[in-house]
Amino acid sequence: MNLYDAHNHLQDHRFAGRQNDLLAACHQSGIVRMVVNGTCESDWPHVLALARQNPLVLPSFGYHPWQLHARTPDWLTRLEYYLDQVPSAVGEIGLDRWKPGLPYAPQEAVFLAQLALAAQRNLPVSIHCLQTWGRLHELLRTHPRPARGFVLHSFGGPAEMIPALAELGAWFSFPGYFLHPRKLRQREAFRQVPPGRLLIETDAPDQLLPAPDVLHPLTAADGQPLNHPANLPAVYRGLAAFLNEPEPTLAARVEANFQRLFG
Repeated sequence: MNLYDAHNHLQDHRFAGRQNDLLAACHQSGIVRMVVNGTCESDWPHVLALARQNPLVLPSFGYHPWQLHARTPDWLTRLEYYLDQVPSAVGEIGLDRWKPGLPYAPQEAVFLAQLALAAQRNLPVSIHCLQTWGRLHELLRTHPRPARGFVLHSFGGPAEMIPALAELGAWFSFPGYFLHPRKLRQREAFRQVPPGRLLIETDAPDQLLPAPDVLHPLTAADGQPLNHPANLPAVYRGLAAFLNEPEPTLAARVEANFQRLFG
C-alpha cells in the first residue's frame, strides 16, 4: 500500500536534527508523500530545505494563528517568495478561539490574505480551526478560495457542518490522536465525510496515538514523547477498523483523494 500523510511538521525543532532518520523510517513504512507544513517565517527555510533534499516531502508554507506575533512587515512578500521556489501548498493557516491568551483580532486578516493567495495560484491550503467553525464557514463562503479545494486538518468540527463545508471544497483529514477512546465524537464525525474527501495525517510531532498503537516510540531532548511520522500506518489501520473497511481499500481511496487535491 502507498501511504500519504496529509499534514505534519517534520521541520519541528523538537526532532533535533533527526529528520533524515525519520524520513528513512517513513520510506520503509510505505509512506510515499507527506505534506510538511510551515507555521511562520522562521521555519519556512527548513521546510524548503527538506523538500529539496527528499522527494517524499511536499512543502507547504503559511502563518499559523499561534505564530502571528512573530510576523514581520513583509511577511506576505516572503510567503510568495517561498511559494515560488518549488511546487508547494499554502498552510498551515487558520483561526483559533481555543488557545488561552491568543489574540483573535489579527487572525482573520492574516487568514484571508493567505486564502486569497492560495485562490490566486489555485494551491491547496491546509486550515487549522478551533472553536470558530461558524465564522470559518462564513469566511470561506464569502471570500475567494482555491478551486482545487482545501484541507480541514484534524477536523474536529460538528458533523452536521460536513456537507456544507464539503460543498465549498473541503477535504477532511483524520489524525491518529482521534483513535484515543475519549475522542469518540471526533471519530464518529468521520462516518459522515464523503468517501472522496477523506485524508489521513499524523500531525507529527504532535497528536500522539494511543500507546498500544505507537509503532515508533520517540522522545524529545526533554524526555517528552513525540509522534513519529512513521506512525502513519497505525493511523490507517485504526481508521480502517473503525470504519469497518479493508485497509487496502481505504489506502487506495486515500491515495486517489490525495492525488486529486495535491497532485
